[in-house]
Order: sequence, then C-alpha cells, then structure tokens
Amino acid sequence: MEPKPSTTPSSFTDQQVFPGDVVLDLSKMANQTIKLGGGLRQDGDVISVMKAGKLRFSKPNKYWVESSNKRYVPSAGDNVLGIVVDAKADNFLVDIKGPTLAFLPVLAFEGGTRRNIPKFEMGTLLYVRVVKANTGMNPELSCMDASGKAAEYGPLKEGFMFESSTGLSRTLLSSPTCPVLETLGKKLAFEIAVGLNGRVWVNAASPSIVVLVANTIMKTESLSPVQQKIKVESLMQRMR
Repeated sequence: MEPKPSTTPSSFTDQQVFPGDVVLDLSKMANQTIKLGGGLRQDGDVISVMKAGKLRFSKPNKYWVESSNKRYVPSAGDNVLGIVVDAKADNFLVDIKGPTLAFLPVLAFEGGTRRNIPKFEMGTLLYVRVVKANTGMNPELSCMDASGKAAEYGPLKEGFMFESSTGLSRTLLSSPTCPVLETLGKKLAFEIAVGLNGRVWVNAASPSIVVLVANTIMKTESLSPVQQKIKVESLMQRMR
C-alpha cells in the first residue's frame, strides 16, 4: 500500500520521520520552489525520507532530516569545516567527514587566478561551502558565496576545533540562537564557526575561554533549552 503524501507541507516538520515516509507532495505546492538537504530525495512529485531523524525546515524553503550521528552526508549548499590533506595542481583534497574526500579547486576563491593560488599546509582548517554533492562523485567545495565573494569563507587560524554530532551542529546554527550560544555570548567574547559536518571551531583572547565554550557546548547537547541555560550559568560560576 502506497503511503499517502502529506497535504500540508509543514505537517511533518520537527517530527520524527523514517526511511520511506513521504513528507512533501510537490503537486500540491504550486509555484513553490524548495531546497532539499541531507536525508531527503525526490521521487516524481513527492519528497521521501532516506534516513531516520527529525524533519527540519529553515526559511525560506529548505528541508532536511536531522539525525544525531557522527557520519556526515554532503549536500550542496552546506557550510562545513574541512581539513586540507593534500594539494594537487588544480585542487586541494579536503577531509569533510564524508564518505569520500572533497576537492577544492585552486580557483574557487574570490579573485582567484593562476597567479595568486593560495598555499595551504597539510592540516589547515578551512571554512568552506559545498557546491556539488552528486552520488558516486567527490564533493566539490568553494571558498566563495553564491555571488562570488569570500564572505566568511577561508582558513581558520589559531583557536580550537572539536568534533560533534551533525545534530548538534544544526542546533548551534538554528534560528533563533540556541540557548547555549545566546547565554555564553552575553557574558564572553569569542568567535565560533560551525560546520554542518559535525565540526566546531572556537577562538578567543584567552585559552581558558576557548576551553570553557567548547566544554559547555559538548556537555549540553542532550539537555533541554532550560537545562542548557542552567548548566551554562553553573559553569560560569566556577570561573569566578
């Protein structure tokens, strides 16, 4: 028996979904364009689930399935933290925690030409954007936004990088700002870059602040928003 598509696009949003579930019926969404993130695929006029998790939606039009796991499945449009593992004549090979290495063309930088190819040492941490992620092919990366500007992309110097679940990464990037980052940001000065591939980079003037922010994020993943605020306040008290 075929599952009945949802008549309301948002009816599954923030709900637990499983492989095979049909969550969107495009035939009932005339003149609407949607973007699919990880865990979803299009079969004709319907969008179905490929992995278990929670269906998420971000304005204006992106849907994806969020699951708290270590494995990352690249999707076009994702911002990720990658580690340079090799350099070739035309591209850098980058580890983004996916099934295969990704490649970053040497010209995929604002104003990039053969005369000003960047030089990255092995192990350099980069904030990059996934521009292509086709099955059976190495994902392609870029250090430019859709308009060709560098924006926030590029190497992340100093600081500390740690790994997390992909679910935690999406929570940190959620809107409105998640309670942990909101509470920490009111009391501490620090920089943070979050990759949808389950990597987080933190930098601050003091190493103790870097350690505090990183430990707080890791220790509060399984807590409710209210519990997160309480935990952050408790950790802040210990610093005084």
